Order: sequence, then C-alpha cells, then structure tokens
Amino acid sequence: MKQTIFLKLIFGAVIVVSATANIFGIKSDSKNPLITVGSVDLKRYAGKWYEVARLPNKFEKQCIGNVTAEYVLRENGKIEVTNRCDEANGKKTVAKGEARIQDKQTNAKLEVRFAPRFLSFIPAVWGDYWIIALDAEDYQYALVGDQSRNYLWLLSRNSQMSQAKYDELIKIAADKGFDTTKIVRTRND
Repeated sequence: MKQTIFLKLIFGAVIVVSATANIFGIKSDSKNPLITVGSVDLKRYAGKWYEVARLPNKFEKQCIGNVTAEYVLRENGKIEVTNRCDEANGKKTVAKGEARIQDKQTNAKLEVRFAPRFLSFIPAVWGDYWIIALDAEDYQYALVGDQSRNYLWLLSRNSQMSQAKYDELIKIAADKGFDTTKIVRTRND
C-alpha cells in the first residue's frame, strides 16, 4: 500500500515537472550527451576572449559587434566575468557576472550567472557554460555551448580568425549536434 502511494506521488511529480517545463518552454534534451574537452587550465583560460560567432540569443540581441568576454580567477575559486559589446545606438553594454565550476575534474563545465548575487541560490539564474573545443596547446580559440544546444559561442584571443579555423570549429559544432545554419558572425573592428 505504502509503495503504491509512493509510486503515485513520484508519477504525479513527474507529470507536474513535465507540464511546468512545457508551460515555460523548457525542453528536455533527447540528444546525445554533449562531450566537453578533457581538461581546462583555468589560469590559461582566464583573460580576454573575442566572440567570433554565436547562435542568436535573447540576451545578446542588442549587440551588433565588438563582443568580448573577460574572465578573472578569484581566490575563492569563482571566476569574475565581464561581457562587453557595441549597440546600434552607439552605446556599449557591459554585463558583470560570476562563473563557478560544475565539473572540478576537468574544469570544462562551468555555470555562469549575471543576476544579482542575492539571487544566486536560485538554480534558474545559472546558465551552463561548457567548453566543447579548445586549443589545448596555446589557448587561442574555444567553442562553448550547453547541453540543450541552444547556446553556442565561438571565441578567439584575437578579434579575427582565419576562415580555415572558423570552418573547422563550425564543423565540430555541427558534429556535436548544434544547428550551425543559424550561427551569426560577430563584427569585430
């Protein structure tokens, strides 16, 4: 009897979570797990990166070019994040956030938050930041995405990238299940 009630409660919870996810547009991912790089030296990864291309997203729709991300390691193990971009009206957008390590074995899975610190206890304010390709020798380029394959960034230490390297990274993204037909290049002056 207790086992039947327990199973009904579990089944009901699954239905409620599934319905809630559908109402809010949250999709479950039936694709293969997204494989990250084997390891990331965060000291080498820190610093300034230029966005070369991305999948369009809501929080960057005002950005028309010169998109950068800067990562600074903190003593507490977290990472300070500062994103910048140019807007069409001539203004510059600056967004400050924080990243934390999800997978301490590889440092390739991070979560990033741009919401105020007092909201950091809410899981929904954290977004996945998974490093899925990286120039392991020189840390000159990176490909960052998330398990849902809704977010993707192609990053470089330089504002410009050779077409051959760009094509190579786009192929990696496509092989990992991203819709590369929607990728937009970032204008960098």
